[in-house]
Amino acid sequence: MIELIPAIDLIDGKCVRLTQGDYSTKKIYNEDPLEVAKRFEACGIHRLHVVDLDGARQGHIINYRTLEKLAVHTSLVIDFGGGLKKDADLEIAFESGARMITGGSIAVKDPDTFASWIERYGSERIILGADAKDKRIAVSGWEEATEIELIPFIAAFFMRNHDKGIRKVICTDISRDGMLQGAAVDLYKEIQAAVPVCLIASGGVSSIADIEKLSAAGISAVIFGKALYEGKIRLKDLEGMIVKKGY
Repeated sequence: MIELIPAIDLIDGKCVRLTQGDYSTKKIYNEDPLEVAKRFEACGIHRLHVVDLDGARQGHIINYRTLEKLAVHTSLVIDFGGGLKKDADLEIAFESGARMITGGSIAVKDPDTFASWIERYGSERIILGADAKDKRIAVSGWEEATEIELIPFIAAFFMRNHDKGIRKVICTDISRDGMLQGAAVDLYKEIQAAVPVCLIASGGVSSIADIEKLSAAGISAVIFGKALYEGKIRLKDLEGMIVKKGY
């Protein structure tokens, strides 16, 4: 069964959402992310995806105090991303309670450093963030487009250093993010056919039916946020889909 991973995006320590990565569309959903995380935990959720949007924009980790609060006061397994550019950023994230981190821009701009993180911490703790629009990678909080093709980008890190390559990938279809128009199921099928990674889908999920389609396609996990915050998906409706597992 597909793993369910709610998302909390942070700006100024508050729980927000953007539309298609556009910072001008910021909408605050809760002043207290911990309150949100505790609601997720109470319904049996195990995982949490946390994005430091301030960090992504400014190029270094910023909302680590909020990360620490989430880690200390819940038992959620947190993967954290946004602004992780240097070894020091990574160390702060792990020291603040992240169990895994996601690197996107760093993998594009400094692939050797990102590869060194995989070698140092292992592919279970380092996730590749492959965020794309029209199958081209975007970085720096999605404000910078590149000509790097999505699938070859993922494949390169999967193959790198043989058994020390990446194994987990979060792929966000930027054109769908925050739009509540359905996930890019065909894109994820294409990625899975090309590279045998643990693929975590993100962007566009608007209903339980969208999650079921991803599950039927064999996708390992799904990240979703706006559908929850806008009431399109209710936490109680997810209870039958939550994988019972321990960490």
